[in-house]
Amino acid sequence: MIAELLNKYGPALVLIDEWVAFVRQLYGVDGLPAGSFDANLSFAQSLTEAVKATKMALIVASLPASDIEIGGEGGRHALDRLKNTFSRVESTWKPATAQEGFEIVRRRLFEPIVEQNHFAERDAVVHAFSHLYQTNAAEFPYGSGERDYRDQMQSAYPIHPELFKRLYDEWSSLDRFQRTRGVLRLMAAVIHALWESGDSSLLIMPANIPMDNLAVKHELTRYMSEPWDSVISKDIDGDGSMPITLDREVPNLGRLSATRRVSRTIYVGSAPTSEENNPGIDDRSIRFGCVQPGEPIGTFGDALRRLAERAIFLYLDGSRYWFSTKPSVSRLAEDRGAQLDIHDVWAKLVERLKQERNRGDFAGVHIVPDGSADVPDEMEARLVILGPEQVHTKGAADSAARKVAEEILAQRGTSHRIYRNMLVFLAPDKQRLGDLEKAVWQYMAWDSILREKEPLNLTVFQINQAETRKSQAEDAIKVRIQETWIWSLVPAQPDPQGAIEWNETRVQGQDALAFRTSKKLINEESLMTRLGPVRLKMVLDRYLWTNVNHLNAKKLWEYFASYLYLPRLKDSDVLLDTIQAGIGELICDNFAYAGWYDEEAKRYEGLVLSGGGSVVIDSMSVVVKPDVAQKQADEDQDKGGKPGGAQPGGGAEPGAGGEEPGGKGGGEPAGPSLPTEFFGSVALDPDRLGREAGRIAEEILQHLSTLPGAEVRVSLEIHATVPNGASDEVQRVVTENCDVMKFKTYGFED
Repeated sequence: MIAELLNKYGPALVLIDEWVAFVRQLYGVDGLPAGSFDANLSFAQSLTEAVKATKMALIVASLPASDIEIGGEGGRHALDRLKNTFSRVESTWKPATAQEGFEIVRRRLFEPIVEQNHFAERDAVVHAFSHLYQTNAAEFPYGSGERDYRDQMQSAYPIHPELFKRLYDEWSSLDRFQRTRGVLRLMAAVIHALWESGDSSLLIMPANIPMDNLAVKHELTRYMSEPWDSVISKDIDGDGSMPITLDREVPNLGRLSATRRVSRTIYVGSAPTSEENNPGIDDRSIRFGCVQPGEPIGTFGDALRRLAERAIFLYLDGSRYWFSTKPSVSRLAEDRGAQLDIHDVWAKLVERLKQERNRGDFAGVHIVPDGSADVPDEMEARLVILGPEQVHTKGAADSAARKVAEEILAQRGTSHRIYRNMLVFLAPDKQRLGDLEKAVWQYMAWDSILREKEPLNLTVFQINQAETRKSQAEDAIKVRIQETWIWSLVPAQPDPQGAIEWNETRVQGQDALAFRTSKKLINEESLMTRLGPVRLKMVLDRYLWTNVNHLNAKKLWEYFASYLYLPRLKDSDVLLDTIQAGIGELICDNFAYAGWYDEEAKRYEGLVLSGGGSVVIDSMSVVVKPDVAQKQADEDQDKGGKPGGAQPGGGAEPGAGGEEPGGKGGGEPAGPSLPTEFFGSVALDPDRLGREAGRIAEEILQHLSTLPGAEVRVSLEIHATVPNGASDEVQRVVTENCDVMKFKTYGFED
C-alpha cells in the first residue's frame, strides 16, 4: 500500500527526525492513540521496505549517537530496533568534515563575498597573517606559515581556522555538543556580540570570543558537566576577573587586552579536555589564537607569564596550560605569599645577594652592611651594595639610599671616616623593587609548599607544578636583581673647598653586580685601574705640591685615598705603576723619584729622573718636582758624581770613585763599616693583631727584606694570663692548633 502511494505521487523524499525520541515514549505503554511500541517499529520496517521497492523515493532518518540523546531503556531498545531496520536497506552518510563544516557555518552566518574590493580585503588579511606566521615560525605551530594553511584561512574567512579546529576537535567531543548545530549556535552568539561591540579585529579568533557576554557564556558552559561560571568570572573574562585586573595594572598589556585574550584562548582550547590524561594547549597554540599582524608577540608571552602566576584555576605542566574547575596549588601559594612579612622577603633577598662572589675591580664588596661600622676604612676601592629598604629614584637627593650612603661616607661607626675616596655605592631602583619582591615571595611560597608536600598530600602533578613555578620564580629573581640594582652613587668634590656632590649613574647588564659596576665606573673614569704619568703630574700641579718641592709617596697615596677631589684609584699599585712609568721615560718631564730626602743635607738620595728604576711606596720614598730633581742632578754632574747620590742605606755606589769594586786605584779611604744585624721587639694589641702585624710588615720588614742578601726571621711570642684558668676544651683546641702550626715551644702551666 505504501509502495503504491509512493509510486503514484513520486518522486518523494521522506524526512524523519527525532524518531527515537518519539518511539521511546511508547515503550511499555499500551492503549495510546499513536499505537504501541511494536506497532511503530513494524511501521518503520514496512516504510523502509516500501521505499526500497520504489524507484523514485528516498527516506532519510536521523538517529542519535550519544547516550544523552537516547534517553533511558526505552530509547536504547528503540534505537537498536531502528538500527536493525535501516541496516538492511541503508546507505550511510558520513558527517561533514571539519573543512566542510567551515563552509556550512560561514555560509549560514555570512553573506557570500561578491564585490571585487571585498575579495581584495580578504586576501590582504590572509596575506598579513600568513606573513606573520612565516617570519615568526618558531613562535607558532608547525605548518601555520605554509600554503595549505593559507588556503584554509581563505576558505574560513572571516573566522580563523584555529577557532574552527578547536570547536570541531575538542568541543565536539562533549556529549551534548553537536558538531554543526553547536558551532552554529555558538558562533551566531559570538558574531552578534562582536557586531554590537564594534570589534575591529581582522579575524574572529579564540581570543575574540567575548565570554563576558551572557549569551556567549551560556553557550560555552551549557555543555559542560562541571560548573564553569565562577571559573570564567574569576580567571578568564568579565569585570573583576584576574585578566582584567592585570591588563589595568600593566599599560602595555591593557593596550591590547593581552591577558584577557590569552585567558580566552586557553579556555577555548582546554576546557572540554581539562579532565583528560593530557590536557591543555602549549604556548605556541596560545599565541596562535591571540596574536594578530602588527602586534608584538612578546606582549602576549608576558601576559601568559603574569596570568600563570596569579590565576587560581589555571594549571601549568611544562609548556601546557589549561583551566580546571578545581583550584590549583597556585591559590595556596598566593595565600602563603600574602601572609609573608616584607622583612622576611627582604631577608631572603639579601641572602640571595650575598651569594655573589664576583668582586669585579674592587678590593672588597660589602653587601647590605648593617651599619657604617661594617664597612672598613682602608686604602682600597670598595663597593657598598645597599639593601632593599634603601632605594633610590633618579635625581632624588633625599632618597633612603643617599642618606645611608652619606652616613657611611662620613663615619665608620663612631669615628670619622678617613679614606672616603675609596667608597662607591650601588642602590636598588624604587620602581623596580616591587617586581623583585613579588618574585621573592613567590619563590618562598612555592618553596614552603614543596617542603610540606607530604602533609599537604600533593599529587605528583601538583608537585611538578610547584617545582616548575619555584624554578620560574628563581629565574625571575636572578633577572630582576639585575634590573633593580642599577644606581651607582659616586661621591665627588669638584671644588676642594666646596660641598660633596653625588654622581648617579645607571648601571645595566647581565653580569655580576660588582663586575658591571666597576666596568661602568672605569669607563667613566670614576674608578681608575691605570693612571698616566701626565695625568698624575696634572693632579700634583693643581692640588698637591703648589708650595713644596716633593711629596712623600705614602702620604701621596693617602691623599688619593682620602680626598674626593682627586681621582679614585683602585689601590696603591695603580700609583706605584704610574710612578714607575714616569721615571721610565727618556726625559724627566713629569716628576722624579727618590729613595728618601736627607733633611740635613737638603738633598734627595737614590734620585731617579729617567731611564727606569725600582719604586717603593713607603714612609721614606718621595716624588720630586722635575725641575728640582734636574737641578740636583746638574749639581751632582758638575761635581763629577752621579745623579742621585748614595743609594738607600748610606753606602756609595759601586765604582763611584772611578774604580771597579775591589780595585786598587787611588780613591778616598773606605768609610766606617755598616751595621749588619737588626733586632726589634714590640707588644701587639691582640684585638688588633692583624692590622698591627700588617703595619709592621709594610713599614719595617719591607725595607729589611729588600736589602741584598738579607735573611729576615720573624717570630711571634704569646703569653696569656687567665685568672680563672683555661678549661680542658680550650687547652685541647689550643694545643692541637699549635701542633698544626708547628709552634716550637708552648704549653699551659698552673
